[in-house]
Amino acid sequence: MRIILILSALYGATGVLMGAFAAHGLKKLVSPAMVEVVDTGVRYQLIHAVALLALVALAARLPSPWVTAGAWLMVVGVLFFSGSLYLLGLTGIKFFGPITPLGGLLLVLGWLSLLVAALKENL
Repeated sequence: MRIILILSALYGATGVLMGAFAAHGLKKLVSPAMVEVVDTGVRYQLIHAVALLALVALAARLPSPWVTAGAWLMVVGVLFFSGSLYLLGLTGIKFFGPITPLGGLLLVLGWLSLLVAALKENL
């Protein structure tokens, strides 16, 4: 889970940086609608950075493959979801839009993996 902790920290740091950029610099470069797109990516990235941090702590108490799977699904989900929103918001290229739902699906599957862990494992 060390790599998940590292990725959580990187997601947290880059989420704060991207949020600051969206709040202060991005407004001069793109439309308000595109700033909102980036803000959505930032919000989901930061929420899941904290969730990943919690999963590292949970895995120490509950070493379950379902917890590990949930963490990795969230890692990839954030990359696809927030990453595609950043690319869409910064470039306006619509090609990146269809990647976002795939990232969202991976995030949902990550949370559902935690549900399975809660139902199957002894807490």
